[in-house]
Amino acid sequence: MARYTGPKTKIARKFGEPIFGADKVLSRKNYPPGQHGVNKRRKSSEYGVQLREKQKAKYTYGVLEKQFHNLFDRASRTKGITGEVLLQLLESRLDNVVYRLGIAPTRAAARQLVLHRHITVNGQVVNIASYQVQPGDIVGVRERSKSLEVIADALAGFNHSKYPWLEWDESAKAGKLLHVPAREDIPENIKEQLIVELYSK
Repeated sequence: MARYTGPKTKIARKFGEPIFGADKVLSRKNYPPGQHGVNKRRKSSEYGVQLREKQKAKYTYGVLEKQFHNLFDRASRTKGITGEVLLQLLESRLDNVVYRLGIAPTRAAARQLVLHRHITVNGQVVNIASYQVQPGDIVGVRERSKSLEVIADALAGFNHSKYPWLEWDESAKAGKLLHVPAREDIPENIKEQLIVELYSK
């Protein structure tokens, strides 16, 4: 499966946000990457600002260009506000739901768990990270994978009440997608309207 495997530190510093969950990265160096980039940011064009926002969304959710474009096409054909629908589709990806449920500490780790067949949807093993979870679906940990240290560590002390669109059953090690999240509930700092404007050109 194709995925981004480049330097995450550089990307996080480029956007000035811990988009990979690497809070330490930003505290070390609060200036942009590159030999000549120290405190010398060029003024971005309108297109540059829009492109940057799209790149930030792609890196945050761990999707590649073609996947992202396909999701945007689907969002534009769906009833509702295109940018909001796009974020809802990204949030409904199986790897993201696994991450939001606290089963994995990062989206990359969640993707690994899905690919290695540790995750079930409605009792059936699903190993496709981009699988779209529907409201009412139950995402859980495969029975023989419940004792995995990486899962136990991730779930330890995780606050399952911070995402109102998800419901967690501790005894079953499974969570239910109650409904598609509203835009105000999605915590990612993404200006989705800029992405819509970019693709509308």
